[in-house]
Amino acid sequence: MEEFDGLLRCWLQILADKGIEELILINRPMPLGCLLRSTFFLPSTFLGMTTLTCLYLGLWKFPDMAGVKRVTFSPNLRELGLCTVLMESKDLDFILDRSPVLETLCVESNIFKLGLRLVSQSIRCVKIILSFFEEIAVVDAPCLERLILSGGWTKDGVCTKVKIGHAPKLHSLGYLDSENHVLEFGNTVIKAGTKTSPSTMVPSVRILALEVRCGVRSYAKMIPTVLGCFPNVETLHIMVKPVWRNWSTLWQAQP
Repeated sequence: MEEFDGLLRCWLQILADKGIEELILINRPMPLGCLLRSTFFLPSTFLGMTTLTCLYLGLWKFPDMAGVKRVTFSPNLRELGLCTVLMESKDLDFILDRSPVLETLCVESNIFKLGLRLVSQSIRCVKIILSFFEEIAVVDAPCLERLILSGGWTKDGVCTKVKIGHAPKLHSLGYLDSENHVLEFGNTVIKAGTKTSPSTMVPSVRILALEVRCGVRSYAKMIPTVLGCFPNVETLHIMVKPVWRNWSTLWQAQP
C-alpha cells in the first residue's frame, strides 16, 4: 500500500462517509524487517470514523499523531484489536483516552517496546497475546473484569511488570508466568516468601491462571506467594511448562 497512499486514503474516506461500523484492515503480509524500515504510516483517516464500533488493524505503522486534533478517537468504538502494529505507548494512551465506551482491547504479536497504562472507565476485557510489554499497569479501570495474558515472553532478559491498581470488578486473571512476569503492588515486588498484606491483595479475583516451570524450584516456590495475593480464588488453572534446558541435556545423553 505504500505505492497507493492516496488510493487508500480515498477508500477509507468513502467508508467513513458511508457510516461504517466494523472494519478489519490488514496490510499485506511482509517480513518484519520491511515493516521496521518502512516510512509508510496507516492514514489517519480512520481516526475520523465516528460510527465505528469494531476495529482490527494488522501489520501497520500507527499514524503520526503530530498535528492530529485532540478529539474523541471513536465515540462508539467498543472493540479494538491491534496485531503487529508498530506504535508507541503514547499512541495506546491516545486511543484509551479518546474511546469513552471501549470494552475490549486485544493486542497480539506485539514485539515492540510498549507500556500499557490502563486508565478507562469502560474497559471490561484486555487480552495480551504473544506480546512483550515493559509494563502492564491497571491504574484506574473500575469496569475491568478480565485481564488475559497468553504466550508472554521476555525481551533482552527484561520481564513484564504487572501492576494491579484500582480494578474492583477484576474476577479473571492469567496466565501469570513467574519467568516472564513480575507482579508488583505499589513499590512491593512479589517474590517467593513475600509476606502479603491488604495492600498486596486483590480480593475480587475468583479465577486465576498460572504458568509454572515446576522443574525449577524457584518458580514452583512462587505459587503459594502468588496465591496469597489473591485470597478469594475459587478456580485455579496451572499450566506446567517444560524445562527445555533439562530436555536438551537428556537428549544429548542418549547413545
